[in-house]
Amino acid sequence: MAEAPIRLGMVGGGTDAFIGGVHRIASRIDGHYALVAGALSSTPDKAHASAEALGLPRSYGSYDEMAEAEAARDDGIEAVSIVTPNHVHAPAAIAFLERGIHVICDKPLTASMEDAERLADIARASSALFMLTHNYTGYPMIRQARDMVAAGDLGALRLVNVEYVQDWMTGPAEGKQAEWRVDPARSGAGGAIGDIGTHAYNLACFVSGLTLDRLAADLDAFGSGRALDDNAHVMLRWQGGAKGMLWCSQVAPGNENTLRLRLYGDKGGLDWSQEEPNKLWFTPFGEPKRLLTRAGAGATQGNLDASRIPGGHPEGYLEAFANLYSDAARAIHAHRAGTALPDDLLFPTIDDGLDGMRFIDACVRSSASDSAWVTP
Repeated sequence: MAEAPIRLGMVGGGTDAFIGGVHRIASRIDGHYALVAGALSSTPDKAHASAEALGLPRSYGSYDEMAEAEAARDDGIEAVSIVTPNHVHAPAAIAFLERGIHVICDKPLTASMEDAERLADIARASSALFMLTHNYTGYPMIRQARDMVAAGDLGALRLVNVEYVQDWMTGPAEGKQAEWRVDPARSGAGGAIGDIGTHAYNLACFVSGLTLDRLAADLDAFGSGRALDDNAHVMLRWQGGAKGMLWCSQVAPGNENTLRLRLYGDKGGLDWSQEEPNKLWFTPFGEPKRLLTRAGAGATQGNLDASRIPGGHPEGYLEAFANLYSDAARAIHAHRAGTALPDDLLFPTIDDGLDGMRFIDACVRSSASDSAWVTP
């Protein structure tokens, strides 16, 4: 018998918000969720207008009102997506976790380490689940890369380099999406390093399986009058001896969304680019490059499990996002049934969120100390 759809709510993500639309699409792709309630804006009138436009049965003027009302209903939401600016993540997530409602939260975890640690304590004590949407870990070829590293296809890792480069903030920071990202009160201590640098860092950790030992960061704010970084260069030293580099930028003209990961060991290398997500280049040392594809010849189980349609039919950003929502649904269904969580779940957790916040904090501290080496 098919599982009943998970009753889902959303905080933030009104009709004019890019990421809210992405989360709604991702939640619908595999049919696991039904969006039934929302507090879609910090302004009640806008929240209700967005809910009406989206056809939501229940609309609220605040997340506190929503959490209290939904927890009291027999048909209340079972999970909530939090897709607000960073400074709202912690208080909104806490309001639902304390009422036993599962949380699916956009990254980074919070705007401050203090909020992150408080949220982590509450998440661990809650009966509800907490999931973080580092969506790039959902790509089939990224899961293949993770499988190959774990299987020893690259040998002992020596180099793990990652970059995430955009150009949309090269000029003045204009518009809703830009304004909050350059405001420390809403974004937190990190600008580009928090917005996209954490994605790059999480991806490198996810695929390599390595733990960061220390870093040296150089953060810059090239945009006039900006209080937060829009470009970062970070040297990485991983536990076990591997080294690497992370570059993130939102002021590099000609780059729309250039996320690239390269890993090299003593037996071979891997190279993946998000703008060609269905391809993964594998080079065994001393041999020609090999092109591996989504659901194609040589696909690992992780690749196949994350694919929906036959090879040669492109899957991309929305499907990768949906893979995290589907993993979350499997966990929620198990929780609903009172059974153990599946042991092959790959969605980021509260611990991944804390790791990302420590990474941001270490980058800020290192840059303030003239690129000194610091431990996260």
